[in-house]
This record gives sequence, structure tokens and C-alpha cells, in this order.
Amino acid sequence: MFKKILFATSASPACDDAARVAFDLAQRYKAKVFAFHVLGVPTRAFSRFVVDVRTGEEVTIDDDYVQWVKEEMKNTYSRQIEKCDNYDIECVIGVPHREILRMARKEDVDLIVMGASTRESEPDAPHRKGYAGSTLQKVAKAARCPVLTIYRSAASFWGGISRVVFGTDFSKASDHAFQFALNLAKETGAELSLFHAFDISALHAGKALEQDEIEDRLREARNKMRSKYLSKMKGFADYELEVWEGIPYVEIVKFSREKQADLIVMAHHTGDPDPEQAMLGSTMEQVILRASCPVVSVNHPDKVAAEA
Repeated sequence: MFKKILFATSASPACDDAARVAFDLAQRYKAKVFAFHVLGVPTRAFSRFVVDVRTGEEVTIDDDYVQWVKEEMKNTYSRQIEKCDNYDIECVIGVPHREILRMARKEDVDLIVMGASTRESEPDAPHRKGYAGSTLQKVAKAARCPVLTIYRSAASFWGGISRVVFGTDFSKASDHAFQFALNLAKETGAELSLFHAFDISALHAGKALEQDEIEDRLREARNKMRSKYLSKMKGFADYELEVWEGIPYVEIVKFSREKQADLIVMAHHTGDPDPEQAMLGSTMEQVILRASCPVVSVNHPDKVAAEA
């Protein structure tokens, strides 16, 4: 299922957790991993000066500098590289999200692996304010393949994929995420948990729902899950369906922790806007920042359709 994995890194400690998962996936599934770093943004046209994405300093780019960065990356990820048979290290100059997407298209990768932010040590880093970094936002929106994100260190210590949690809001975007989750569960022999959280936080602001009404909604959601997804299982029997009420991202994180999930799969956004315009949904974003396992965002059906 994974033949090519693009590990997009800032070559800083903030990406160490993502590196652990990227190389582990490559080793387990005999995939080629591309450790990819964007050196910086050119200061002006045809200039050999760039602003380094790690330090923010202006540096002069030449072949020696690029080679030095590659050697530094090899040293940084030496443990992972020792166990990986098929890898490549690439460094380019440019705007990070554009170069990541360009590399993903060029190599036709099956998965992009990233950290939620590249500025772990900074007190004003995006994830410390409760939202994902801008590079992740832009890559997740435009990538034609699923994007796997690791934010917390706890999410990087895993033993492969034995349970996949698919979180759905019943949108068209969730259909693509479901197909990816099902394909992955079949390929890896994992158990698949289909999960929906009935949102009682803002839907009825100012009105407390009766418990009978909540339970009616939960039954409706279970029936909808059965009719929408079970017909697509095609003989796959190792699954369960769960519907809880609460704040969606809280319930998804709680459920995945209770089930000791190895992976959460969700749609990039909720509703049915144009995938090219949709921003990372708030539920997905909060799950990424809080989950104790890696989270996969699916926005386009391209790779999912090819696998199916």
C-alpha cells in the first residue's frame, strides 16, 4: 500500500517524532522514504542568499552548503537510516509547502509524513496556540495523497498498525477517508473502528437536549453508519461501529485512546466545499494536536481510488 513515502522535515528536533514514524513505516512496508528538506526562501530573483527556514538567518547557498545540510540530515537521522534499505535525502530552495507538494507530485508518493509544527522550541509556535502550522495547513489542503501528521511524542512510539479508527461526519469528504481506512485495514490486517461523535456543544446553543432526544440521534447515526459503510466492506468483518455524544474532537481522542488505536483517519475538512479551497477542519486540527497516535488527513480521492 505504501511504496513511496515523503518525509517532509525542517531538519530540526521538532521533526524527530515524525521521522521515527516515517522510517518505521518504510521499514515495515518495504517502501522508499524521501527525507526532504527545503533549505529556505530566496531573498530576491536569482540571488544565492536564502532565509534559512530553521534559523531565520540569511545564508549563502552553494554546492558545499547543500552537501553540508545533507550530511547533517544523515547524522540527525542516522539511527533510522541504519534500519532502512531504501531512502533518499533531498534538499531544495523555495517556499516549503510548494516544494513539498512539487516533490510529492514528481515522485508520485503514496503518503506524506509531517510534524504539526516546525518550531517546537518557540513559545509562539502555532501548535502552542492551538492550531497547526501554516505549512501543514497548505500541504494538507493541496496534497493528492493522504497526509500523516505526528505532533505529540507519545504518538511516535508505536508497534505498527493493528487498529485503525475512522472518524466520520458523513460528509462526501469522509467517503474518501473511509475508503483509505478500509484499504489500510485490509492491507495490514488491522481492526477497523468506525466512529461518529454527535456534536452537542454548539448545535443546540442555549437549549439542553433531553437524554431521550440524544439517544434517538445516536440510534439514527448508527443506522446511517450501517447503511453508508457496511455495504462497502465487501467481506471485511473485523470492524466495530461506535457513536458517542459530546465535543467531536474530544470524543475522537478519548475513543482512540481507549481502543489503543495506532492510527486515526479522518477527512481533511467537514462539509462539502471544494477540496482545493477547504481549510483544515477545526475538528481534524484539534485531533492532530491532542491525539496519542498519528493522524491521517485525506482530502482527495486520487490515491484512494487507485488503491481500491
